[in-house]
Parts: sequence; C-alpha cells; structure tokens
Amino acid sequence: MLTHNPSTVLEKAFQTVAESQMCQLPFYRAHIPVRACGFQLFEHQWLGCMLTPWMLSLLVLPGPGQVWTTRTVGEKLALTLPCGNVRFTVGEMDGCGQYLASSLMSPLEKHTSAGTMIMLAEQTAKMALSFPIADCTQPADPTRRALFRIPTRSHERA
Repeated sequence: MLTHNPSTVLEKAFQTVAESQMCQLPFYRAHIPVRACGFQLFEHQWLGCMLTPWMLSLLVLPGPGQVWTTRTVGEKLALTLPCGNVRFTVGEMDGCGQYLASSLMSPLEKHTSAGTMIMLAEQTAKMALSFPIADCTQPADPTRRALFRIPTRSHERA
C-alpha cells in the first residue's frame, strides 16, 4: 500500500533492475531513462506509465488505504478504464510489492529519442483516463433499419 505517489519508488526499483539484469540485453536502449510518468489516483488506485530502456507499460498499484488480495505473478485480468477495457498482468518487485502491468511497447524502437518516449509515456497515462471519443456522425442505433431512418428533430412537426 503506497500512501504517496509511487513514482520515486518505482523509478528506484526499475533502475535497480535496469542496472543488474537488463543493461546487457540487445533490446536495451541506454539513451532512454527509467521514468514513472503521470501517476495519479484513479478510483483509489495509483495509475500511470512506466518507461524503461526496454519497455513502456501502463501500471496500476494499490492506493492509500488499499489492500489487494495477493495474486499469482503472471496472472492476467482486465480492468475497465475510461479509455476502455485494458488487459493487465500481475507483477511484483522488491520495494513496490504487487502491481498490474499492461505492456504498451516492448521492445522500444531503436531510434526514438528519450524526449519523445517521455512525452509518449506522459500522454498515454492521460489518455488511459480519458473518455473515448465517439463519432457523432454515426447513428446511435447502428442496426440496418436505423441507417435508413430519417432523423427527426424535436422542434420539427410532422
């Protein structure tokens, strides 16, 4: 249970993994920093993006006063966020405890700059909590019959 924004704790934990386990792998992008982006409380849980030299993921962690049932690492579950249903995998890391992760990009593109990746991570965290935009030109009732119906306006009289 994290009572404050988990960004600092996450960055420290993922930096340790970067230095001890990941830095020698061929898909490691040394120019990309370890950065926790856009973490905020959503329905009493911490939600944001984790950027590392090897991946970009959407993460959910227990918020203040929240105690999660311990799950098996690797277990899959879906959460409904304002942006839609998102599939997560249970992860666990020393210093962070259990968290949910949804991989968005892994491995990272070779030639993408650090600034671009940070901006992408920050914007993705915001988008996850944004309501989807509907096409207002599409009929509310997409059945075949509704497509051929002439829309009426309340101020028009037949």
